[in-house]
Amino acid sequence: MTASDAQGRRYPARPYLAASVAVVRDGRVLVAARGGSPLRGLYSLPGGLVELGEPLAETALRELREEVGVEAEIVASLTPLEVIERDADGRVLHHFVIVPHAARWLRHEPAPGEEALDVRWVTLAELAALPTTEGLAEILEQAVAAVEGSA
Repeated sequence: MTASDAQGRRYPARPYLAASVAVVRDGRVLVAARGGSPLRGLYSLPGGLVELGEPLAETALRELREEVGVEAEIVASLTPLEVIERDADGRVLHHFVIVPHAARWLRHEPAPGEEALDVRWVTLAELAALPTTEGLAEILEQAVAAVEGSA
């Protein structure tokens, strides 16, 4: 049994709640290539599981600091999404409910690490050339609109 299996993230008994963050800086959004499973190597947003008693926005900012070393301020919560992955037999392999947030960059340059194989600032047009998680473009559109609308 792997560590992930031991934590119940594979073939879970229930969905897992997570938060992520789309950081906007000068019209570009920070994306990271996932270092872990599921979806290793696909570009997505920094994020992770909510800890007991931790508000969603705090989860998003904590994960941002831990994964890529960036500081930001939350501007808005965005439309939640679900990631449901099934195995060849149709059993639920992973099920995450993710609440993305839009944030304005404050300080520190992003750096890859264990959880992020690569990090980069992209425009919405540049995102189209990258392998991404499903629905990422729509989330980034919402984030850019929220941050630009809050200025």
